[in-house]
Formats: sequence, C-alpha cells, structure tokens
Amino acid sequence: MEDITSAMDEKKYTMGIFIDLKKAFDTVNHELLMDKLEKYGIRGLVGKWIRSYLTQRRQFVRLGEYQSSELNIVCGVPQGSVLGPKLFILYINDICKVSETVKMVLFADDTTIWASDENLQQLSVRVSEEFGKIKKWCDNNLLSLNLEKTKYMVFGNRRPHNELQLRIGGANIERVYEIKFLGVMVDDRLSWKSHIRHVQHKIAKNISILARVRHMLDVKALRILYCSLILPYLEYGVENWGNTYRSSLQPLYILQKRAIRVVHKMGYRDHTNVVFIQSKLLKFFDLVGYKTAVFMYKARNNLLPGGIQKLFGEREGGYNLRGHLNLKVHAIRTTKKRFCISISGVKLWNNLTVDMKNSTRIKEFKYKYKCMCYTRYMHE
Repeated sequence: MEDITSAMDEKKYTMGIFIDLKKAFDTVNHELLMDKLEKYGIRGLVGKWIRSYLTQRRQFVRLGEYQSSELNIVCGVPQGSVLGPKLFILYINDICKVSETVKMVLFADDTTIWASDENLQQLSVRVSEEFGKIKKWCDNNLLSLNLEKTKYMVFGNRRPHNELQLRIGGANIERVYEIKFLGVMVDDRLSWKSHIRHVQHKIAKNISILARVRHMLDVKALRILYCSLILPYLEYGVENWGNTYRSSLQPLYILQKRAIRVVHKMGYRDHTNVVFIQSKLLKFFDLVGYKTAVFMYKARNNLLPGGIQKLFGEREGGYNLRGHLNLKVHAIRTTKKRFCISISGVKLWNNLTVDMKNSTRIKEFKYKYKCMCYTRYMHE
C-alpha cells in the first residue's frame, strides 16, 4: 500500500499481478527442495532428518467400507504440519531473484508482483516481460501457474485505460477492479469502500446470531461471542484500511454500538460509553487509533521488519529538545498518501504524550493508550 500510494503521489500508474499457483503445497519437488535447503545451510544430519520426514510416505482413500490401494507420495510437503509452510517458503524464496525491475510480496503461496511507471503502455510491456521470467522460474521449479485465476489490477487516480490487455504465454490475464488480498478487499482506487462493505456484511450477520442467543446467555458469555464473531473483523488490517474518511467508517461504528447493546442487553438508544469501559473494549475509531499507535510504537523502537522499518525516520536534528521522540513527517501531495500509516501513523505518534512514548515495554504502552481512551469516555 505504501508503494502504490507513493506512486500515486508521483502521478504514476502501478500494475499489480495477483498470482495463483495450482496446488502449490502438493507439487513441491523433494529433490529440488533438498538442494535449496543445502544452499541455505540445512545439511548433514538435519538434512537427513528432513529427507526422512518427506520421503517414504504413502496415501490411500477410504470411503465407508471401501479402501483404495496405497500409493507413494512423490512430491509435496505435509499440510497441517508446522514444517509444511516453512519448507514451502524456503522452496519459493528465491523467486524474488528472478527480476530486478518488479517488486514482490510473498506470503506462503500467495505471490504478488507490481511495478510503477508514468506510461501505462510501457508499464504493461515491462510487467509482461518480467512475468514471463516468473513463469519460466515456475516451470523450472515444477510449479504450475493457474493463468485463469491469476488477475491483474491497475492502480492510479487517472482515468483507467479499458482497452489495456496483458498476455502471458498466449493467455489473456483478466483485469479486475477489486480483489481479496490476504483477507482484505483492495480496489484500484484504494478507497477501501469494498472492504468496508464486506466487513459490514459479516458483522451484521453475526449481530443477528448474538441477538438470537442474548436471552440464553449471560453478559460474560455474550462478550466472548463478540470477541470471536465481531471484533476480529474490526481489528484485522485496520491500520491500513481504517485510516480513511470518517464518513466511510461511520456505518461500522454504528454496527459496533448495536452489537455492544446486544451484549449488555440494553435498549436501542441507551448510551454505550459506560459499557465500553465495563467490557474493556474500545470504540471503533479509537480501535483504529490504538492499532495504529501500537504499530508506531514498534516503528519507534525498531521492532518492525526491515522492509517496513525503513519507511520511518527520526525527526531531523539531534538536540535533546521537546519532541525529540518524534518521527519525521514526509511531504506528500495526495489524500491517499495522507491516509497511509507512514503519514497518519507518524502524526498520531507525534501527538502522543511524552510519558506514553517513553513506555519501556509494549504492554505498558497498550495499557496507557487504553486508559487514555477510557478516561475520555467518562467525560463525554
């Protein structure tokens, strides 16, 4: 999101390809995997353990009283295991070295590539060439691309070019205008409207479940249900999509208050501030601030992965002046970039009290931030 909005800020297009691999975990070649593990330093006795773990496995199908004959498993990593995803990550990790002109995000078998340029046609040609290299890497590593499920999207504020086509290996890649990426609905304008609608739908459906059982359960049990059925949708990835227009997020806040009233068996118009404090829960807009602030605490204390940590820098000037714990605010042009955590998060962090910024542990920081919110609820 940071790279895409930075490109928008520079009046560039960004093209992203969301790659789908056919049965990725099931098609890992054992010999190729062992070769890669040896290059990473997993060899000797540990290498033999891994080989023993992968080989001489057998499978069969049972349906009722009938059972098929057994067959050897000649490829793939065991799914449902701790090692399975790790071995797959090590297997696919060197795909990043295929191209130096496109960027990649890898999360298990979800692979996404993107690049930016001022000229959309040139960008399309470049991405198509680089994607051809990725397809060749997949062929060499015995992984199959599912070109029918692979989609691409063009991000940008300017008018879209509907005639644009992307062809890979003789097949047309479908262009989409919104897609689910790692559990978050992303659209080509980064408006987050589709994701907010998605969350609204999920929460509204789960509120009806709470309403049906409210007369059978006590408040404690209903709170547990709220934390299981509703809170995860409000929390997941909210540092990204929650820093947007307040009017777009208002429906989620209304639904949250409706859920809280159901949990505490309150009337439709009863005030909710007291029960938020009693339940030790945050209002949605404060939840956005809380998750963003926790992220910024990690940024200030160098606790983030290197690729994300580099987005944040200390305020210029090494003197021990007021605000010496502040982070640098970068100059921007567009609203989309202003909503990014590298801008909105830094501004939020810089406005926190010195006492809060000086928290020695993240647990202490979380406690102080929540106390600040609860104190405000008592005076509203």
